[in-house]
Amino acid sequence: EREFGLQVRIHKPRVSYRETISKAVESNGVFSRQMAGVTQFAETKIRIEPFSGEESIVIENKMKPDALPAELVSVLKQAVLDEARGGGLVGYPLMNVKFTLLHAKYRQGETTEVAVQAAATDAVRRGIEQAGVALLEPIMRLEVVTPDEFLGNVQGDLNARRAVIVRSERRGDLSVIEAEVALSKMFGYSTQMRSLSQGRASHTMEPLKYDKTPPEVLEAMMV
Repeated sequence: EREFGLQVRIHKPRVSYRETISKAVESNGVFSRQMAGVTQFAETKIRIEPFSGEESIVIENKMKPDALPAELVSVLKQAVLDEARGGGLVGYPLMNVKFTLLHAKYRQGETTEVAVQAAATDAVRRGIEQAGVALLEPIMRLEVVTPDEFLGNVQGDLNARRAVIVRSERRGDLSVIEAEVALSKMFGYSTQMRSLSQGRASHTMEPLKYDKTPPEVLEAMMV
């Protein structure tokens, strides 16, 4: 603003949540519509299930080889992936979910790319709604180094932030606390820590994992 005279909009930091599903389900997606006097049709069946692996979204094809032409199979996979990345019921991208393509109905001259994409989107949305979503939040690895006289203050503040203290040890004349804590609870922590320790404590923080939020967080977002 000062150097370039730009108008800058500033808001509070936002947490990058994710969604996952609670159980395995199978769902059908159908698209059948007259467009410009031509019938477009596609139907697909998929299985959605919780999954733990290196990739956040996995898509597996178990359809019969002649269920769809190869080019439409690629369209179907991409449509499922795009819908998963587009967000679940709350609107955050899905993770830890596996999609299995089970079946598709194909009609010569009627089953187009547009129809396949629409049927895939319908199947994914229905499946997510049936499976039920769980909200995942980023969990941070936190290390706090503090003089002993402020250890109680620091631990009490971490407990109030829903932090899980993993380890506590000595490092010379200082106490070191390692904890896991939700990112949403850490905004403003630097200022609070300086206040609690008269500016003598320090901390480092880095991403660790995603984990389920308390139920009330999801409920508040669904209202």
